[in-house]
Amino acid sequence: MSDFLWRSLAIGIGGTAAMDIWAILLNRVFGIPLPNWALVGRWFCHLSGGKVFHDDIGAAAPWRNELAAGWIAHYAVGILYAGILVLLAGPAWTREPTFLPAWILGMVTIGAGWFLLQPGMGAGWAASKRANAWQVRLLNVASHTVFAAGLYATALLLR
Repeated sequence: MSDFLWRSLAIGIGGTAAMDIWAILLNRVFGIPLPNWALVGRWFCHLSGGKVFHDDIGAAAPWRNELAAGWIAHYAVGILYAGILVLLAGPAWTREPTFLPAWILGMVTIGAGWFLLQPGMGAGWAASKRANAWQVRLLNVASHTVFAAGLYATALLLR
């Protein structure tokens, strides 16, 4: 059990950090705005009161320490996804990691953003209320592919 936990923790942090480095690279090279983890934190904090869907998370009541909550939630979700990967792929995957299971998980996890987080924050299903919806969707696919590559690379380092 402890092997599962520490591997999930390390692999999840590695995958999430890869996604963050990707976001910084996109920001520096193409000027794409960095994720606003304070608003994500605000959304997660509002979940405690039972509020899932907002018309505009920016107009929702702010929470104390919402930026920290956003960063914690971001990494906690990455660790949770890594745990699911390690559980579903099995112990053999941690000894001989392959990219395909990590990539499949990365593609499946896009659904959480498209059908829970984005509509929850007021952006609509798969960012449909955003003027640049297709750009957001393509960036989501790219970012989750980078997340998958980070999961895989971290698993390779740990084997």
